[in-house]
Amino acid sequence: MSLPMKNPSCIMIVSDTTKAQSLSDVKEAVKMVSLLIGRKGQGKTKRMVDLANDSMEKAHGSIVFINKNQRLMHDLTYRIRVVCMDEFEDITNSDEYIGFIYGIISSDHDIEKIFIDSILKHADVQMSDLPEFLGRLHQISERFKKDFIVSISADPNELFGIDFTDFDILKLNE
Repeated sequence: MSLPMKNPSCIMIVSDTTKAQSLSDVKEAVKMVSLLIGRKGQGKTKRMVDLANDSMEKAHGSIVFINKNQRLMHDLTYRIRVVCMDEFEDITNSDEYIGFIYGIISSDHDIEKIFIDSILKHADVQMSDLPEFLGRLHQISERFKKDFIVSISADPNELFGIDFTDFDILKLNE
């Protein structure tokens, strides 16, 4: 027997055999981190912009696009929140960057996807930081039910220490 609570903005499903679960927990159990990997000039940024604009057409919540500067502002639909990292020059390492992402998520609980274009150009994130950084994004994705799409400007053979089984690898040309 399921009885919804009266407040429609916070629906709870209660059954006599299970504990109460929020609708957001039931609606989607698995979120992921997707990676777009390729050398400079292979079209990663254009693909990211296309993916973000397509996602916004289907989204029920917010989409965030984190970029190095304001260059892509006019390529993205106006409904996508663009965050330019040049405006946050005091974020200087991957730990601070992760804290920044927590801040973005806490400011808008309706975020569905966060696009991070060219992560190696942000906050002095280095190739050696990627395994830990991507692992932490994966944990955030699972905990807060957010999708991340991250582009990495590198040859896939240069990426060491990353367990790619935890990530969806996107193709550059689709």
